[in-house]
Amino acid sequence: MNHQRRAVVLFSGGLDSTTCLAKAKADGYVCYALSFDYGQRHTAELEAARRHVAENEWIADHKCVRLDFDGMGGSALTDDGIDVPESPSEGIPSTYVPARNTVFLSVALGWAEVLGAEAIYIGVNAVDYSGYPDCRPEFIDAFQKLAGFATKAAVETGERVQISTPLMHLSKGEIVSLGTSLEVDYARTVSCYQADAEGRACGVCDACRLRADGFADAGFADPTIYRE
Repeated sequence: MNHQRRAVVLFSGGLDSTTCLAKAKADGYVCYALSFDYGQRHTAELEAARRHVAENEWIADHKCVRLDFDGMGGSALTDDGIDVPESPSEGIPSTYVPARNTVFLSVALGWAEVLGAEAIYIGVNAVDYSGYPDCRPEFIDAFQKLAGFATKAAVETGERVQISTPLMHLSKGEIVSLGTSLEVDYARTVSCYQADAEGRACGVCDACRLRADGFADAGFADPTIYRE
């Protein structure tokens, strides 16, 4: 009997995470998608994630975990009192959500342990991104080390869950090209930080600018639906 390799994939419903999910499948993993409703203002991405799962039977399971980051505040994505920046700024932007990827990966590690999964896929990127500290290789390396001490399997058998970051060193254009080769339908994804209830993008936030530049650099038409 063949052993089915399993992977938990952090899946927001956006461009990067949808590409990452397709890459995990292409790498031969049975995929378990993990989304988070953390109080983000752009909840249309979660609808995109649910729709994608419903349309792709190869996704073994999908969980959406609720976290009260909006109660904590401190980010333009979770605090209505902080405006989403609509032009480039110096330093780490206000759309950074404190400890978000640390918490996300911790929950993913727990589910991976329950499933006996061998890998966790996360679509972090250190090339075309907004400068978030928890998207850097140093952060992933540190979490990988932590994961080696944090699970029963690691302690008892030495088996460690691999944190896989296939998009880490790709430009946004290269990510679009990769996803296109994997038949990702980007028209069904939502990246905008302030998308409306129908998933239409603002066209001016960091996520929108990076996404548009990615399609331009890759030489593909941008399928994003923008608000007029």
